Amino acid sequence: MHLVLVTGNAHKVVELAAALPGWRVEGLRLAEEPAEQGASYAENARIKALAGRGHAPEGAWVAGEDSGIEAVALGGRPGVHSARWDGDGVGRMLLELAGVRDRRARYVCAIVALTPDGDEVAVEGTLEGVVAQEARGSEGFGYDPIFVPDGEERTVAELGDAWKRAHSHRARAAAALASALGR
Repeated sequence: MHLVLVTGNAHKVVELAAALPGWRVEGLRLAEEPAEQGASYAENARIKALAGRGHAPEGAWVAGEDSGIEAVALGGRPGVHSARWDGDGVGRMLLELAGVRDRRARYVCAIVALTPDGDEVAVEGTLEGVVAQEARGSEGFGYDPIFVPDGEERTVAELGDAWKRAHSHRARAAAALASALGR
């Protein structure tokens, strides 16, 4: 099976490939990234997948992915705006949660995959946790230095890339995709 993920983020390609053994997963960076104007992660993922359809190799599945972090105390923000939240999402999150006791949050990832025939498979994965008081760790990307998964004491950036490839919201979404495809 060949799957093309429409993204400019090589980390996401590596995570998805690790979660889909037996698949050949590659990234596709479009000259002009599609505008993420959807109201949900799934809508944004669909926008990306559709934009990539005409640029993918014949017979390949084409997938779009959108993910973010939702803080309970911020009413679910930044949500679908996580990647574009004030340029420094980590700094803004720490600032907005300064002095806040309820630091519960969750990572969410939606993947929409289009079959070579144009059928659609949409899945989602989540990872519950809390926002740390300060950034810690050097692996991962995005909000990983401040996100502590439930049952852990270290941030995702401290737990490391190998942990993330196996347990992240993206890994869970990829597992749901594999399950939906009967693989």
